[in-house]
Amino acid sequence: MVRGSAVDRCGSQQGNGWFCMSGFNRKVDEASARVNQRVAQAADRLEKETEDFIAYLNQEVVPAIRQHSTKVLRVAAKKMSRLADYLEESQSRS
Repeated sequence: MVRGSAVDRCGSQQGNGWFCMSGFNRKVDEASARVNQRVAQAADRLEKETEDFIAYLNQEVVPAIRQHSTKVLRVAAKKMSRLADYLEESQSRS
């Protein structure tokens, strides 16, 4: 055995390496459980945030777009009407 190595430390504590591996596995399982818990919390938060964002879009953004788009259409209609008037005047002059 190499002095100071992980196997030496584990073997000298319990007389075999299996205790050390089971301790390592326990630590890995605990870390995995913490990661899984954080991922689940993040997924829950993301789901709620997404619902809130969609509600915001539906309540605030969509009506604003509809209001502004009708205004834009009205302005475009006025300008096209003026253009038609101009074209009619220029044809009558020719």
